[in-house]
Amino acid sequence: MLINKLDNVEVNLENGHKYAIRPIKTGENVIKYGAPIGHATCDINVGEHVHSHNLKTNLGENIEYTFEPEYYPEEKCDEKFFMGYERPDGKVGIRNDVWIVNTVGCINNSARLIAEKTGAKYFPHPFGCSQLGGDHKTTQCILKGMINHPNAAAVLVLGLGCENNNIEEMKKFLVSWDEKRVRFLNAQDVEDEIKEGISIVKELQEYAKNFKKTKISASKLVVGLKCGGSDGFSGITANPLVGRFSDKLIAMGGSCVLTEVPEMFGAETLLMKRCKDEETFNKNVLLINNFKDYFRRYNQVIYENPSPGNKEGGITTLEEKSLGCVQKGGTSKVVDVIDYGDTVTQNGLTLLNGPGNDIVAVTNLMASGAHMILFTTGRGTPLGSCVPTVKISTNTALFEKKSNWIDFNAGEVLSGNDLTDELLDYVLEVASGKMTKNEINGYEEISIFKDGVTL
Repeated sequence: MLINKLDNVEVNLENGHKYAIRPIKTGENVIKYGAPIGHATCDINVGEHVHSHNLKTNLGENIEYTFEPEYYPEEKCDEKFFMGYERPDGKVGIRNDVWIVNTVGCINNSARLIAEKTGAKYFPHPFGCSQLGGDHKTTQCILKGMINHPNAAAVLVLGLGCENNNIEEMKKFLVSWDEKRVRFLNAQDVEDEIKEGISIVKELQEYAKNFKKTKISASKLVVGLKCGGSDGFSGITANPLVGRFSDKLIAMGGSCVLTEVPEMFGAETLLMKRCKDEETFNKNVLLINNFKDYFRRYNQVIYENPSPGNKEGGITTLEEKSLGCVQKGGTSKVVDVIDYGDTVTQNGLTLLNGPGNDIVAVTNLMASGAHMILFTTGRGTPLGSCVPTVKISTNTALFEKKSNWIDFNAGEVLSGNDLTDELLDYVLEVASGKMTKNEINGYEEISIFKDGVTL
């Protein structure tokens, strides 16, 4: 399959790998998606396999960027609706759960015991104590995003009492909260924290019953965009499909969030051209260069990204991975660039600072306010966030093999099916209560980015 008329390689639809369609000289760029994905390290003949043995990245140090806006025609779409929950603060939720958010990892099992007795949801993590500076604040940012998340009708904030991120410190970071919706419990302050926690959660569950499903505009939806276990089909089927969905939801007034900054390297200019103004462009430049500086601070090469699974699936260089990855963001304007742990505030496409690691990224997207996450994969993964995580397979073989993981099959795109409307309808079904495989299986994890000293 030839993806772009400018390409000098085509993709074998049986294995996702690349093969030369014309002679490529040593040092010449290999072109896929109409853009360079690296250069040939030796002469490559017509029909020859193009991969790690003869292709090397072009990526290197920071680049000087220029704001050269290039906007695509904005799509016009009819308004769509889903059945969700209106919250007192004006936000909407697509689930009506009670969450237990613990301030520190020491009480993971206390949270688990309360959850098992009540049916509330809990999310273990190892953080909240012995952290300094930026890491301490990062943990607070993510937990704040969880406490304020509209998919949670009510929240028990469970603390130990002696941790750095104790409840009083967490309250300072929250600034304000609805006392009917958010309750606090320090385990060291009571004789039996499990009994007390169960009592509080039952009260919160009664409060949650006050919320009834109502018809809500799709313009209220915030959808996170993620890929993991990518393969040679990711940039051909699932990611472009999610991009078309993103454009359609944004045309309705909705919001999408794109993260995985290291997987923008080599394709970042495509996003920079779509920034709504020069201020947003400058934030985008900092987003890219600051993450490159983070790599160098730890003496790591910027381009060492594609995993063994990526390479087995046909992806060779970071540019190739990135050019496929950013397609999830469609063609809409970039309206904002926000930092790790910040919350989406504008309708449209927002870029979110953060790494590509699957569990860290889905947690980051959730904390930014995403009601659900569209997660494309060519290799498959059971991972889920504490919000619905829709797994979209890049190929039909994966969909059929791992039906216990995969929610939607984008492999049919190879047969000429557009599937954009079908994916939109599916998303609205999930927003209205349809359970995703991660929810059915109870695969709901969090992890928080760490970049500093632990005491």
